[in-house]
Order: sequence, then structure tokens, then C-alpha cells
Amino acid sequence: MNRWLSLLGVLVLVIGGGLAIGLLTTPGEWYGGLAKPSFNPPGWIFGPVWTVLYVLIAVAGWRSFEHDRTGQPMGFWWVQLGLNFLWSPIFFAAHQIGLALGVILLMLAAILAFIATVWRQDRGAAWLFVPYAAWVSFASVLNLAIFTLN
Repeated sequence: MNRWLSLLGVLVLVIGGGLAIGLLTTPGEWYGGLAKPSFNPPGWIFGPVWTVLYVLIAVAGWRSFEHDRTGQPMGFWWVQLGLNFLWSPIFFAAHQIGLALGVILLMLAAILAFIATVWRQDRGAAWLFVPYAAWVSFASVLNLAIFTLN
């Protein structure tokens, strides 16, 4: 029973935190006025993609937490989550495109470090982070392009 409560707690933390930050830092006029590259996805895609990714992030973190609460993978998991929650306020609220680029690159490094360190103990948790790594790689290129164009 405690395992399922901890899963629920992690899901609430990750999805709830992502939703709250998303609602507080919605793209507005400023973002609408930025020059964007041709490969910029339509705005409607971000909500569904991040919802799925947040579920994957939560489940991977829960699996890692259940295996070793204080191990290196959990350290990287917490770092990536903190950077994830930091990116939107820096980009959308503070309008700091360059600083946001630095944050997203650090986030990508933490995601890859999580995958590498959790691989030995739980390949399932590592695989759950692969779509996240792919999306954040794309988002990093997008952030760089927006920085360059503006």
C-alpha cells in the first residue's frame, strides 16, 4: 500500500508542479512577438506532450526512489526536476532567453546523467526517460534558435 501512496505522491508532485508552473507562466504577448524558426511546433502540442512526459518522469522517479532513495540516480532526478520547473519562469516570465538556454542544457545533462546512472539498477526507469531526453533535446535546439533569432 505504501508503494502506491508514494507513486501517487510523486505523480501529484510532478504533474501538479508542472501544471502550476505552466498556468503561472503561460506564453503571452511577449512570446507571440518573438521571431521563431520554421520548425517551431504549434502551441497546442505542448500541453499533451508535457502531460505524457510528466507521467513518465514521475514513474521513473518513483521506481528509482523505491530502489534507492538517496542514490546518485535520485540526485540527478531531483536536479532535472528543479531545472525543469525553473525553465518556464526564466523563459516566459523573466524573458531571459539566453539564461533559459543555459538552464535547459543543464537539464538535458541531468536527464542523460539520470539515464546513465539508473541504467544498471533499473533499465525500465532509464527507458522511461528516453522520450523526455528526446523532447528536451529538441526544445534545446528550439530555445537556441529563438535566442539566435531574437
